[in-house]
Amino acid sequence: MKLKLWSWNVNGLRAVLKKDFIQIIKESGADIIGLQETKLQEHQIPEEMQELSEYHIHWSHAQKKGYSGTALLSQIKPLRFEDSFGVEEFDNEGRINIAEYEDFIYFNIYFPNGQSGDERLAYKLRFYDKILEIMQEKRKTGKMILVAGDYNTAHKKIDLTHPKANEKTSGFLPIERAWLDKIVELGWVDTFRDFDLSPEQYSWWSYRAGARPRNVGWRIDYFFVDKEHRNQITNAGIRQDVLGSDHCPVFVELTLP
Repeated sequence: MKLKLWSWNVNGLRAVLKKDFIQIIKESGADIIGLQETKLQEHQIPEEMQELSEYHIHWSHAQKKGYSGTALLSQIKPLRFEDSFGVEEFDNEGRINIAEYEDFIYFNIYFPNGQSGDERLAYKLRFYDKILEIMQEKRKTGKMILVAGDYNTAHKKIDLTHPKANEKTSGFLPIERAWLDKIVELGWVDTFRDFDLSPEQYSWWSYRAGARPRNVGWRIDYFFVDKEHRNQITNAGIRQDVLGSDHCPVFVELTLP
């Protein structure tokens, strides 16, 4: 069985719906799609989403209006869906989708941004530690574990245009990058870098100063997989051609037994 999975920070679902979102999804060929930063409350889900009736859709909304939010679109009905870590400070921001299937578990996560100050950076690091605990726990099931989303951190110097200038910026701080080093040491694989080691491969560009046309960007959107199942990932990539948000989709293709 072959599947294609997408992850995309849409930076406002209602905004991206005005930019051919439905057509993009229908043409994607994706069996499962994780969306981040939908910026919706439950009563604000757009009617246009009914056009994607081939997908089972699970929503997770932040308590704060117009903020965060995630959605899972899946042509395969999950055996189980969770939108909680069981920790109130993380569960009220709509950042978490964990969908369990027969052969794999898919995390669709909108990781926190730490740029607004020390308090949010500390929150981001606590979130990182909690999700790693859950990733490791789910790994014990023996199923393939895929952890996708906007991680809000560029891992290596190759993953952003101006690494030197951003050494003291949240998103490229040593303490944030160290967490990505840690998960790699524990046997989690950056699927994109398994297939492509080239520079200038970004998934986010500032809206300022014409950054995207000039490809002045950051790679902060990832699919990580447990190393035990890395050989079932047959392709991974970044859809820089897909517009509509300041992020573009990232994807993996996999083969199941």
